[in-house]
Amino acid sequence: MQSNNPVLSKYEKTDKSGFAYDEGVSAYTQAAAGGAGAADVDAAFQQVTAAGGARLTINDVIVKTFAVFAITVVFSVIGWSLAPSMPWLLWVGMLGGLGLGLANAFKKVPSPPLILLYGVFQGVFLGGISYMYSALADGIILQAVVATMVTFGVMLALYMTGVIKVTKRFQSIMLVALVSYLVLGIGNLIWAVVSGSGGIYSTGFGPIVAVIGVLIAAFFLLLDFEAISQGIKLGAPESESWRMAFGLLVTLIWLYLEFLRLFAILSRN
Repeated sequence: MQSNNPVLSKYEKTDKSGFAYDEGVSAYTQAAAGGAGAADVDAAFQQVTAAGGARLTINDVIVKTFAVFAITVVFSVIGWSLAPSMPWLLWVGMLGGLGLGLANAFKKVPSPPLILLYGVFQGVFLGGISYMYSALADGIILQAVVATMVTFGVMLALYMTGVIKVTKRFQSIMLVALVSYLVLGIGNLIWAVVSGSGGIYSTGFGPIVAVIGVLIAAFFLLLDFEAISQGIKLGAPESESWRMAFGLLVTLIWLYLEFLRLFAILSRN
């Protein structure tokens, strides 16, 4: 099993406890004799770094993560500023981000320019959609930002202290939760289009479903942390830090959007 995040699904655990589930294509597993397992992944990493190439460290991940987040924040401010006069930019950012996200997720070798460009498009999208949500209630954007950052810190602390361990059972539960949530989302979209309403989010169950979405996104951060930890232990090449930074950005954007929806529902009620 591999990480929920297609960007971080490149690494497998070396013990029998399993690892985050597969939601993408494992480039190193593909390269190593058809994906025979953790030993082949480790061998692929060894081959990449055998000639003296730098190996991944936590500092590499921190620096690259800061870079992609800085780009995203800067362009979210730009997206916010342009939203009143150019509302269509939101769709450009969303579609461009989707395309670049898929491209980066399935690339065998991380591409820093494409990852940074993903941050640009997602920043524009986040700025535009945040501007739209801001009309619903005062302070809703600040609440979502603070809630996202606090949740990130809490989940990191829970992971580092071992309060919550990423086991095979945990991964299986998260897989079922994600699939169920995706099915619910598709069904809700159809409901909303047919009825012309907000679907389930416009009913009394809306807050409950929104909270569930926040919890699922938050717990997926644990799988991402575990993926990064295993990548470092397996001796992944330094270039993989870009892929990991991208993966964290994907999950945090998802978490932020879930918080936005939750606070919007609560403010409406």
